[in-house]
Amino acid sequence: MSSILLPIVGVLVLVAIAEGVIWSWRRRDYDWRAFGVSMFDLAGTILMRFVAPVGLAAPLLALAYEHRVFDLGLDRLWQFPLLFLGQEFCYYWFHRASHRVRWFWATHAVHHSPEQICFAAAFRLGITSRIAGSTVFYVPLAFLGFDPGVVLFSLTLNLLYQFWIHSETIPRLGPLEWVLNTPSHHRVHHARNLSYLDANYGGVLIIFDRLFGTFVPERNEEPCDYGLVTPMRSYNPFYVEFHGWIGLLKDLRKARSLKTVAGYLFAPPGWAPGGGATTEDLRRQAGTAVPTGASTHPPPLATAVDA
Repeated sequence: MSSILLPIVGVLVLVAIAEGVIWSWRRRDYDWRAFGVSMFDLAGTILMRFVAPVGLAAPLLALAYEHRVFDLGLDRLWQFPLLFLGQEFCYYWFHRASHRVRWFWATHAVHHSPEQICFAAAFRLGITSRIAGSTVFYVPLAFLGFDPGVVLFSLTLNLLYQFWIHSETIPRLGPLEWVLNTPSHHRVHHARNLSYLDANYGGVLIIFDRLFGTFVPERNEEPCDYGLVTPMRSYNPFYVEFHGWIGLLKDLRKARSLKTVAGYLFAPPGWAPGGGATTEDLRRQAGTAVPTGASTHPPPLATAVDA
């Protein structure tokens, strides 16, 4: 993390603390222990930049850039929107895979473990991201001609944008809901309601969710219930960080074929031979599905969801 970004993160931590103080004063149920876990994750993420300065996917990024098709040095104005849209597209598929491929979910589950959506939750990204190879999804941008450092910096800006959308109280934003990833859209993303699962993967934009059928609007008649489908009951930061990997290793130990190993590694979370507890399994068992037309219509122009 550069010296420019550290002060920005420091300010955002202060904003998160202020939110917690105001929340505690108004509602008296702010989860300060969860806040502590999020701060542990933030510190661990910064530390990992020194422990593992090169991520698992770094050689692929370097190789792709070495054989790049163009030289896109951001010396022309049109290259900035190209980088922005390209990064958003790659982020969408990274985020979708983080929910639909267990290897990546082992890290991303950390982000979804809080049972309150608040600014502090935005810091809980999972300290194993660098060694899980998540940046492999940005290889196409390096191959296109963007410097990997620039690509990863644009990803950092994407994540900084997402800080403010971790909110229960910010209202729906009218026509902006069509294009931007907003607090309303992100509340749905963090919800464990069956009809809300695996939706709204966008970073800054929501347009790729609309294009690829993963957009689900927030509905007043179904308040969001936040957290993991199997609730996280521990505040032990080490368990929160590594519970996904522990569960994955336990399943791999009992696998008796390469097909089962591949299923545990790359199938959706909850997969098991002969049937398990994937999103599709849970919906089938409950007889529910994503509402018809959810991916094409924006939410109604309404006021904030009452927390």
